[in-house]
Amino acid sequence: MKAWIIDGKFGLDALRLAERETPRPRAGEVLVRVRAASLNYRDLGVVEGFYFPDQPLPLTPGSDAAGEVVAVGEGVTRVRAGDRVALAFYQGAWIGGGPDRAALGTRTLGGPRQGVLAEYAIADAEGVVRYPEHLTFGEASTLPIAGVTAWQALFTEAQVGPGSVVVVQGTGGVAAFAIQLARAAGARVLVTSRSAAKLERARALGAHEAIDTSATPAWDERVLALTEGTGADVVVDVAGGDLRRSVNALRFGGQVSLVGLLGGTTAQLEVVPVIQRRARIQAISVGSREMFEALDRLVGLHRLRPAIARTYPFERADEALAALRAGEHVGKIVVDGATT
Repeated sequence: MKAWIIDGKFGLDALRLAERETPRPRAGEVLVRVRAASLNYRDLGVVEGFYFPDQPLPLTPGSDAAGEVVAVGEGVTRVRAGDRVALAFYQGAWIGGGPDRAALGTRTLGGPRQGVLAEYAIADAEGVVRYPEHLTFGEASTLPIAGVTAWQALFTEAQVGPGSVVVVQGTGGVAAFAIQLARAAGARVLVTSRSAAKLERARALGAHEAIDTSATPAWDERVLALTEGTGADVVVDVAGGDLRRSVNALRFGGQVSLVGLLGGTTAQLEVVPVIQRRARIQAISVGSREMFEALDRLVGLHRLRPAIARTYPFERADEALAALRAGEHVGKIVVDGATT
C-alpha cells in the first residue's frame, strides 16, 4: 500500500511517500480503507518532532480519518466489512467516563501508533464510529479530533445550552465546529479573529457577532460590552499563551475551555481576576467514544456539514501540511484517500 512516512529525521522535508506492507487485522481489530483524512496542528507537531521527539521512525502521521471497513479480525462483531466509519483518536482507550492516563499515552493515532495518511489503517474494533449518512468521507474525517474536542469543550465540561454566551477564538478546525455546535444548541456565539475575511466565513457558519482583533485588540472588553457587562459563559481558547483576556471576558462562574497552544506552551495568568470571577480553566484533550457518538447524533439531527477549507489529493499530503502551517484556512484541511 501507499503511505506517507517520516523517515530518518523529523521535519516536512523528511516526509515522503512510500510503499508499505498492507497490515492485516488481528483479533479485536479492523482494517479500514482510508477514503479521507483531515489534518490537525498535532499532526504538524508530530512531523516536526515537537510532540514525540523520541518516537521510533519510520512513522506514518495523521490522526483523523474516515473510510470503509474492508476486513475484521477474530471476534469482531461490532462492525463488519462495508461499514462506513471514522476512527476515534484514542484507539480503544477511552470509551466513556473518565480517561485512563496511562492508556491514553500509548493509544493515539499518528504517534505513537501508526497514523492514517495511508491507503489502509488498522483500528481497534472499539475505536471506530459509524457517522451520519449525509456526510461525505471528507466531512466525516473532520469529526474525531476537532469535532469531539469542540463537543467536550462546550457540552461535557461547560453545559452550553439555549441562551448561553460562547466566545470562540479563531476560525480553525475546532473553532469552526464550536461555532456550529454552539449555534445548534441555541447559544449566542461571538467569534474573534484578526482577519475580516475569516470573520465573514465565521458568520456564515453561525456566529452572531464577530470581533476583529486587529481593530479591537481588547476583545474581552468588547465581549463585556456586547453582553451588557455580564460576560460569556464559555470562552473556547485555542491559543493558550496569554489567558488574561479570556478570563476577563467571562461571567461570574464562567469557564475557559483551553483546547490549544498556538500562543505558546507557557501561559500568562493573573490570579485575582480568576478568583473574583470564580472562573474555571478546563483543559480539553479531545474526548471519549461516547462523546463522539453524542456528537454524531447532533450532527445527524441538524444535518450539519463540517467546514472544509480545502481538499488535497493524497499524493500532495505534504503540501496540505504546509498549508496547515501557513494558517490561512477556515475550518479543516482534508486529504483525499489514495486512488489506487
